[in-house]
Amino acid sequence: MSVLVGKKAPKFTAKAVVNGNNIVEDFSLEQYIGNKHVVFFFYPADFTFVCPTEIIAFQKKIDEFEKRNVAVVGCSVDSAFSHWKWLQTEQSDGGIKGVRYPLVADASNTVSENYGVLAGEYDYNENGESIFNGEPAAYRGLFLIDKTGVVRHQVVNDMPLGRSVDETLRMVDALLFHEEHGEVCPADWHQGDKALKETHESISSYLSK
Repeated sequence: MSVLVGKKAPKFTAKAVVNGNNIVEDFSLEQYIGNKHVVFFFYPADFTFVCPTEIIAFQKKIDEFEKRNVAVVGCSVDSAFSHWKWLQTEQSDGGIKGVRYPLVADASNTVSENYGVLAGEYDYNENGESIFNGEPAAYRGLFLIDKTGVVRHQVVNDMPLGRSVDETLRMVDALLFHEEHGEVCPADWHQGDKALKETHESISSYLSK
């Protein structure tokens, strides 16, 4: 599994469903470079149980991300039509209708593979034929990408373990604070808390409290 922090986020162009209804052929995160930070997250599959709880939770907090000028984008290995169908299904029936941020269709598995979250790998059998070992789905990976396209934070959960949207917002706030003030954010830092300058004295003072 790759550690992408500090590196440029892998580029891709793929189909995606945007605004909950429209399928676009050439979606890319490149559109956000220079304009927005991006929370790019992967989930295992459409029409499952844990995944809609996360996807809908991000939608419920979408105003919080937007006021921070952060784009939220989801991705799984399902087709664009599968995404579209799920987005048309009422939440009371297990769907995610009402979600408006983009969902990328990684039907070829290449985006998940390039981000290091594909739950398996390609190999060859004894006859030289290409095979896939493992499950061709994505772990619950999440990547916070800055305006220059560099990954600044990543977390990867196993499939049964849902993520915290509030923790994602906390990391967004920490990155924005650091970019604005140049100070660093200690353990459990939240917006409004005191941060630290990168000196030995300031860290020692914080730890002695």
